[in-house]
Formats: sequence, structure tokens, C-alpha cells
Amino acid sequence: MESAVSAATPISRRSRTMYAGRSYKFSEFIVWTRRSLYVLIVLNIVLVALYQVFGLKWLSIPWGIVFLLGTTVALMAGFKNTQTYNRTWEGQQVWASIAAMSRLWGSMSRDFLTDAKDSRRLVYRHLAWLTALRYQMRDSKVWETLKNAPNAEYRKHYGVPEKENALEAEITKYVSPEETRRILIATGKATQVLGLQSEALREMLSAGTIPANVFVELQKILKEFHDQQAKSERIKNYPYPRQYAIVSAIFVRILCLLLPLGMIGELERMNQVVGGAMAGHMVWLAIPLSVLISWMYAALDQVGESSANPFEGGANDVPISQICASIEIDLRELLGESGLPANALPSSPIVM
Repeated sequence: MESAVSAATPISRRSRTMYAGRSYKFSEFIVWTRRSLYVLIVLNIVLVALYQVFGLKWLSIPWGIVFLLGTTVALMAGFKNTQTYNRTWEGQQVWASIAAMSRLWGSMSRDFLTDAKDSRRLVYRHLAWLTALRYQMRDSKVWETLKNAPNAEYRKHYGVPEKENALEAEITKYVSPEETRRILIATGKATQVLGLQSEALREMLSAGTIPANVFVELQKILKEFHDQQAKSERIKNYPYPRQYAIVSAIFVRILCLLLPLGMIGELERMNQVVGGAMAGHMVWLAIPLSVLISWMYAALDQVGESSANPFEGGANDVPISQICASIEIDLRELLGESGLPANALPSSPIVM
């Protein structure tokens, strides 16, 4: 156990997630959404050409239908983005609570235990819990979007520590080989660490190392850790409802299909009043105009879908790796350890 404690080092802070810069660049956003843009350009060119070149005048539909559909899609997109943002905000609140309770755990472990070795074991076992939990949060789920082409491509701008380093290598920094084996074979690894923590407190109580009132207070904090873990797991394991996600996506696609057909009729009427080079050709303006509007709806839906899972390892995730690194430094300073590196500035605006 002592070798594990003495060998512990802070969590790597080479790369972190959550975009913390002033703003995404417009060029970045265009590149991220360019696949949808390509499809929209081809679709609009084909539809307008069928109308203008091949004479399929029946393709034109009343603008009122498109307007009504656009209003519906705007409401659906707004609802989806609000709900996905709320999931991210809740994840931030959960991990802020974990950080606050972790510092309290460190202070109580230092001040309420007379043996510095016992204090160090409780603190380092807690760091093992944070490690197991953040790895659990980074597990891939079927509904997550990190493997989608735009998000996978954007991964070149940052790394995800939990996907680059093995859990075993991280856990062994904080606990003994025996406890490491128990954690790694458990289905719920973070829960197993809390169980080990509870066992240690019970043994200290039986040995008379801590009084009963201290045992009770520390158990209350363990209960809080269980509660916060359950909240984090709920966000991770229960996706944004798929029925709302698919309805929003379908409505956006329908709007993108019908929008140029609605614009055609409106622009056709302008041929009667427009002269010069555009006389008789106003219908072609439906291509850039409908592409622009359709792209806005499609991009909004893509943003909402990519923001629904705040722990998957995307560029806008809750920065749980950085939170854990900060907690580790704080707790080790509480123990009086020296030579700890300062919080390194991230090399990019993406904080993980």
C-alpha cells in the first residue's frame, strides 16, 4: 500500500475537453458541418434544375406549407437544444458537487485521524474512486455521437486521457495491488472503491482509530459520493429520449427537401418585375437561399445531437479529467505533500 501511495502522480493534463476559448471559429464550424452542406447543395441544384431546365413545374408548392413546417421545426430544434444543454448543465453541477465534497473528505481525513498513514490511505483511495468514475463516464454507448464522422474528425484537435491510458495503470497509483485486483474484477468499479472505503472506516472504528461520531460523519460523506455517482451514471446511461431525437431529425430533413420547392414559386413571380441579367432566371436564387436556411436548421440539429452526452469525450463535454486533476492536487496539498506541479495551461481551447 505504501508503495502505491508514494508512487502516485497527478492525472495527466496534456489534453482536456470542453471548449473554453472565446468562440469557435466560423471556419471550424463550416468544416464540422460541411457534410450536411454538401448534401444540401446537391439536393437544391437537382430540385431547381428539375423545375427550371426539365420543366417539372408541378414541383412548386405553396410557401405557406413551408412556413408552417419551418415554424414547427424551429420549435422542435429549440426544445431539443434546450434539453441537451440541460443535460450538460446538470453534469457540470454533479461534478462541481463531487469536487466540493472531495475537498471536504480530504480535510476531514487529515484532521479527524491521528495517524497520517490512515489519512493518506483514505485520500488516495478516494482518488482511486475519482479515477474509476471518470473512466466509467468515458465508456462508449451505442447512442453517443463521438464516432460520427464530424466528431471523430475533430478529435485531431485534442486527446481523451481515459481513452489513451489503461485504467489499471491509473488505479495502481493510489491503492495496493490487492485492492487494485478487487476493483478491476468488479462490474461496478467505482462502487467497489466506495465499498473498500467503507470497509476501511469500519475497521478503523473496530480498532478504535476513529471515534464513533467521526465514523458517522465520514459515512455521511460516502453516502453523498454514492448519490453523486448515481446522478452522473443517470446522465451517462440514459440518453436524450430517442423518440424526440428522431422526430427532430426527420422534420429537419423534410424541411430541407421542401424549402427550395416553396421558394421556387415565390421567386418565379419576381421574374415579372426583374430585368437585366436575372430576368427570367430568378428561380436559380432558390439554390443559395434555401441552402443557407436549410444549413442553419441542419447545423442546429447537429449541435443539439452532439451536446446530448456530456461525458462521451466530445469537445463540449464536462471537463471531468481536469476536475479530477485539480482535486488531486488540492488533496495532496492538504496532506502536506510537496513538489506537486502547478495546474498546467491547456495547449488548446479544448479543456478535457
